[in-house]
Amino acid sequence: MKYKCSNGVEKVFLSLERLMRNVTCTSDVTSMSSLRVFGRLFRFVMPTRPVGLSNISVRSLFIQTQETPNPNSLKLLPGRMVLEGNSTVDFPSIHTASTSPLARSLFRIDGVEGVFFGPDFVTVTKIENAEWPLLKPELFACLSDFFSSSLPVLNFEQPVDSLAPSEDDDEVVAVIKELIETRIRPTVLEDGGDVCWRGFEGGTVFLSMRGSCSDCPSASLTLQAGIRNMLQFYVPEVLDVKQVQDEVDDVTYRVFEDFERKKQEAEIEEKNQDPLVKSNE
Repeated sequence: MKYKCSNGVEKVFLSLERLMRNVTCTSDVTSMSSLRVFGRLFRFVMPTRPVGLSNISVRSLFIQTQETPNPNSLKLLPGRMVLEGNSTVDFPSIHTASTSPLARSLFRIDGVEGVFFGPDFVTVTKIENAEWPLLKPELFACLSDFFSSSLPVLNFEQPVDSLAPSEDDDEVVAVIKELIETRIRPTVLEDGGDVCWRGFEGGTVFLSMRGSCSDCPSASLTLQAGIRNMLQFYVPEVLDVKQVQDEVDDVTYRVFEDFERKKQEAEIEEKNQDPLVKSNE
């Protein structure tokens, strides 16, 4: 089939045509998910208005994926900025995603356990028994739908970068921050995660690992063999490096636990006050 459009758009149509042909030849779950994605992607390669062949306007979103050291995390690059600057935002559970329309949409996909936003990427962490071939089409469709809308990624102001210089930093802290920012952070971001500054006390550097690095099997090796050895080489004052859990995560978890406990107590009390239940007893 030939399409009267520019070469670039024609290639997209032909790729989608091949995808459609493959879908119609199979009936497995992955192909059905691909069919849904095809319907969504088709909107992004169609012209937004009737135009001449020499001046065609096409809305498109090409999402690339990149494996991470964590087998349960996948880095997705939508080809556009997600956050401004070097800011990152972590949503380790659905209970922390109320301030992000995009994070909420991703958590609605069955099997998604965590969401992390970087400057130009989104890292999704799945539950252990979920399979990427089944999740990927849903993730692609979710990102395509979201970035075609006018919704903001965050409903709050982006947090200040924890590694940004501060007036309260002494000379040692300033050097440590600069080393992490220039020598360590780029590699961690490339792996779909981030390293956040949490303080320096008694010769110990306190950091938190986010995104794909938060529960990565090699996270402790990264801290000890990578970050600690490098910092000790340049800064003799550094004696150790330890990972800490973010306080906001602890608070969120405690609030959620308290909410669940009160909800269960209310359900039990309502059940005990039900006259039908009492009569059956």
